[in-house]
Amino acid sequence: MAVYPMIIPALDLIDGSVVRLHQGDYEQKRDYGNHPLLRLQDYEKQGAKLLHLVDLTGAKDPNARQISLIQTLINGVQVPIQVGGGIRSEKDIQSLLSAGAARVVIGSTAIKQPEIVKQWFKKYGAEKLVLALDVRIDTKGNKYVAIHGWQEDSKQTLEQVIEDYLPYGLKHVLCTDISKDGTLSGSNIKLYQEISQKYPQIAFQASGGIGQLDDVKALANSGVAGVIVGRALLEGKFTVQEAISCWQKG
Repeated sequence: MAVYPMIIPALDLIDGSVVRLHQGDYEQKRDYGNHPLLRLQDYEKQGAKLLHLVDLTGAKDPNARQISLIQTLINGVQVPIQVGGGIRSEKDIQSLLSAGAARVVIGSTAIKQPEIVKQWFKKYGAEKLVLALDVRIDTKGNKYVAIHGWQEDSKQTLEQVIEDYLPYGLKHVLCTDISKDGTLSGSNIKLYQEISQKYPQIAFQASGGIGQLDDVKALANSGVAGVIVGRALLEGKFTVQEAISCWQKG
């Protein structure tokens, strides 16, 4: 994956169906039907070079991880897929990489058990792992990382976590401003400009708030390497093709 993909279509899956949670709340979910493979194939046909899957069933209960479905989806397209959703153990990583995942996305565990996750970096290499860091920005501009589906704030800032993992070769960070997620109200451009400038060696993936092509355009010059787009595509606000062309024009 030498050329870093720009527009990254995303699907969240519960029991084989495509869903969207509002602000991470399982009680507030929209259902978009049970044809994830058709959607992924369509995204690929429109030019997507990387896809993003979140196994929400597995995030809730690691024993219920949708491995066979994920494997079917990975085998059904030609482009790489990164997969996340409650990654808590090395077994989770092994089973997803064995299923063909190009990268595994790690969230709360990276904050709660950094020593274990650093071992994974050593064992599997930084190219195979993405840290998903969800931030809540306070009135003073501090970016605190939230964990456990945003239910609690860690006492660490985004910068502290990044600095902690840099010696282990950290390369991919998926960063979400929680206040924007699932809202279609635009991205936090200032956040992405700031962190991309501070850590040019990291390929940041922006996530949360993409509602229209103007939001994609605004991010094109922010320094991020990719943009995760979920709900806007599901609701037909624009197509993958339109987003890619918009991004390239910048």
